[in-house]
Amino acid sequence: MAHKRVNGEGTIYRRKDGRYEGAAYLLTTGGTRKRIRVYGQTWQQAHDKLNAATANAQAGMPVPERQIKLSAYLDYWLEQFVKINLRPKTYEQYEIAVRLYLKPGLGSRSIGDLSVPMVQAFLNQLLKEGHSVRKVQIVRTALSAALTRAQREELVTRNVARLVELPTWQRAEIQPWSADEASRFLRAAEGHPLYPAFVLLLFYGLRRGEVLGLRWCDVDQMHGALHIRQQLQRVGRTLTVGPVKTKAGQRDLPLLGTVDDALRAYQQLGPAARVSHVEGTKNADEYGLVFTTDVGTPIEPRNFVRSFWRICNANGIRVIKLHHLRHTTATLLKNLGVP
Repeated sequence: MAHKRVNGEGTIYRRKDGRYEGAAYLLTTGGTRKRIRVYGQTWQQAHDKLNAATANAQAGMPVPERQIKLSAYLDYWLEQFVKINLRPKTYEQYEIAVRLYLKPGLGSRSIGDLSVPMVQAFLNQLLKEGHSVRKVQIVRTALSAALTRAQREELVTRNVARLVELPTWQRAEIQPWSADEASRFLRAAEGHPLYPAFVLLLFYGLRRGEVLGLRWCDVDQMHGALHIRQQLQRVGRTLTVGPVKTKAGQRDLPLLGTVDDALRAYQQLGPAARVSHVEGTKNADEYGLVFTTDVGTPIEPRNFVRSFWRICNANGIRVIKLHHLRHTTATLLKNLGVP
C-alpha cells in the first residue's frame, strides 16, 4: 500500500529484511543537521517514530550530535564525576553496580538508543534472577545518575531510567534492645578492650565509623565535650578516614561522666591489652585515633562487629545489627522524654 508523504516528514521505505526504515534530517545539539534513522515492523510504526523524533526536535529537544556506547560512558562518568565529586563509599557502590550489572546487561547499547521498555526489561530480569529489590534499585539509581550527567552533556534528550517502575522496597522491621538488654550488654562487655567504644555507641547513638574514627583531639576532657568530625570506613581494600556522613553529622556532644571514665581507663591501658591487630593496615598514629589494635593500627570495622556478636552470643543476649544500637539509643532517650 502506498503512503503519501507530507513535505518535511522525511523518508520511509521498506528494507530487504521486511522492516520499514524512516529517515530525516534533524537539528543536533551541536547546531548542525544530522540524518537520523528509525525502524518499525510496519510502515505505521516507522512513521510514528519518525514523527516523534521530528516533534521533539521542533520542541527544542535536538538529537545528540554523536553516539557513544553505554559501557564507555559509564567508565568516563565514574572516573570524571563520581570519583571526584562523591564520597568513596558512594563511588564503590556505583562502581559495583556498573561492573557487575549495567555493563554486562546494557553496556553494548548506544547511550542514545536506550529506551524505557529496554531498561524496564533489564531490571525486571535482575529481579527474576533473585536479586533483591534494594539491589536493583541501586542499579537503577546508578544508571539514572549517569544519564542525568549525559543529559547535561546533551548526549541524550531524556533520562529513561527515571521512567521505569520497580516494586517498593520495604526496610526490615527494626527491633531495638530494651533498657534491660542494653544494660546486660554493657555489664557483659565491661572487661572487653573495646568497652569504651560500645559505651559510645549506646550512650550517644554514634555510627560505627564515627566511633572507630574518633581522635584523642576530639575528646575535650577539660571542657567536657566530644567532637564528632570524621569516620573510619573500609572502601574496597583500603581503610579510609574521611568526613562524617552528613554535614549535620558534625556535632559536639557533652562528655558524660561514665564515658569520660571509660575513655580515661582505656587511655591508661598498654597496647598489649588492646584488640589483636590485622596485618597490612595503616598505622593509626598518623590519625591520632582513640581505638587502635595492639600495634597501633586502626580497628577493622568488620572485626569490631564480630566482637559485638561474640559478646552477645557468649552471654545469651539477643543479637541485633550493630547499627541498630543507634535505634536503641533513640528509643531509650524518647522513653525518657529527651528531645
